[in-house]
Amino acid sequence: MANVEVRRVGQHDFVATNGRGASVRVGRKGAEGAFTPVELLLAAAAGCAVVTAETLITRRVDGDVVARADDVRSPDGHALTSVPVTLDYDISQLDDAQRAALETAVMRAIDQLCTVTRTLKAAPPTPLSLPDRESPTLTPRESYVQER
Repeated sequence: MANVEVRRVGQHDFVATNGRGASVRVGRKGAEGAFTPVELLLAAAAGCAVVTAETLITRRVDGDVVARADDVRSPDGHALTSVPVTLDYDISQLDDAQRAALETAVMRAIDQLCTVTRTLKAAPPTPLSLPDRESPTLTPRESYVQER
C-alpha cells in the first residue's frame, strides 16, 4: 500500500514524500518550483496512463511518449468536472490495422489497469481525520509509521 505524507515547511509551502525517499514541493497556484494539489492530481492521472501504456506503445513505435492531463473546472472553480488525459506518440509508421490494434490495446490496458483513472471514475469517499482528545499530538509522520 502506498502512503504519502505532506508536511508544512514554510508559509504556503509543503513537501510531499513517500516511503522510498521521493519528494515534491506542493504550494498554492503561482508558487515557484511547486505543484498545486490539482496539478499533482493531473500528474497522477497522466502519469498512471503513460506508465500503464508505455510498454505497449514503445514496442510498436519509436520516439517520445508524452502524457498530458487537463484542468477542466466547474463554473465556481473549486471542483474538476473532468480530467481528460491525452497520450501523444508518433504513429506515422503504422498502417491502419496496426494503429487500430495499438489504440485498442492502450485503451484496454488503461481502462483495466490504471489505478488513478479508475479511481477518479469511481469517485471514492475521501474521509478526513483531525486530531482529537484521544490523540491531540499525533503527527502525520507518527501515524504513517504506526500503519506500516
